[in-house]
Amino acid sequence: MRARLALTALASALSATAAAAQTASLPTAEQQVAAAVQPLPESLRAGATVLGYRTAGRLETLRQGTNGMICLADDPADDRFHVACYAASMDPFMARGRALRAEGVSATQIDSVRFREVREGKLRVPNVAALWSLSGPATSWDPATGVVSGARPLYVIYIPFATEASTGIPATPSQGTPWLMHPGTPKAHVMFVPRM
Repeated sequence: MRARLALTALASALSATAAAAQTASLPTAEQQVAAAVQPLPESLRAGATVLGYRTAGRLETLRQGTNGMICLADDPADDRFHVACYAASMDPFMARGRALRAEGVSATQIDSVRFREVREGKLRVPNVAALWSLSGPATSWDPATGVVSGARPLYVIYIPFATEASTGIPATPSQGTPWLMHPGTPKAHVMFVPRM
């Protein structure tokens, strides 16, 4: 019994030490903010709210904004670089997706749950909202210099329930032209991918 208690205490101490080490290696809040706003046009960067990590694995507000944009800092636990900014009107939908992931809902089921909740009136989506993002290998961002390079930009306009017929935008991906992804769903959006 004492051996099991000692092992449990040791495992707990090692876990706490590992979490502290991971938190200590996080980029500073200022570095995270600087990277998170990079997808936005220059005129929107200073006023954006930024969510990031003061503690490993715990997303929280690093900077409160004023312009209705929310940016997500790169998740240091991920093996790639990804930052995204979206209109605050999309936050209930986006936050629900993050909550479902945290609950262990599989990636393939997250949209099913959110779509059902939208149909039931439990989750709201805006009429139109923008999202801007940059994605690439982990080396796309240098926290020491703040330089982002080699990341692929993506621009999205959410138009929930939009279809090819309602927008005149094809649902087939095409290099250099807009296309409609997830037509007819609460997650319908026009994709603008400068390069694929």
